[in-house]
Amino acid sequence: MGILCDYFSAPTDETAAAVADVLGGPRAASEPGFDVVELKGLEPTVQLGTLEALLTSVDYDVVTRNPRQGKAVAIHNDGEVLVISLTDELRAALAAASESRLREVAAPWSETEEFWGQAEPSILAEALIELAGLARRAATRGERLYCWVCV
Repeated sequence: MGILCDYFSAPTDETAAAVADVLGGPRAASEPGFDVVELKGLEPTVQLGTLEALLTSVDYDVVTRNPRQGKAVAIHNDGEVLVISLTDELRAALAAASESRLREVAAPWSETEEFWGQAEPSILAEALIELAGLARRAATRGERLYCWVCV
């Protein structure tokens, strides 16, 4: 079974958490009109933790100790719908990364065990470029990044 993952920005954890109550998540929310990037199956905890470690050259164990990394700001329907926070460090690293850097990181990221040898670096690179755009827009507005997960 796959998971739906919509990455979005919001000004506060409370605003982001409200998305869990909206059928269809942040894309369907009329207020406040979230900036959303749909990345089906790209989960926010382990896979994006590994990405953060690669982008920032910080050990994965250090990344996972960040209180915002993988924090559920909302859990609904017995865990079928979650809103997960991403770290400010990941947002900053994505926002600062050039397209060439994102393409460069996609190759080793695709080889991590979390992708089970099934990831294509060029497809991951395109996803990273979209996610970096979201991070840049969020940084400009002073917002944080989140992921709405539906299983």
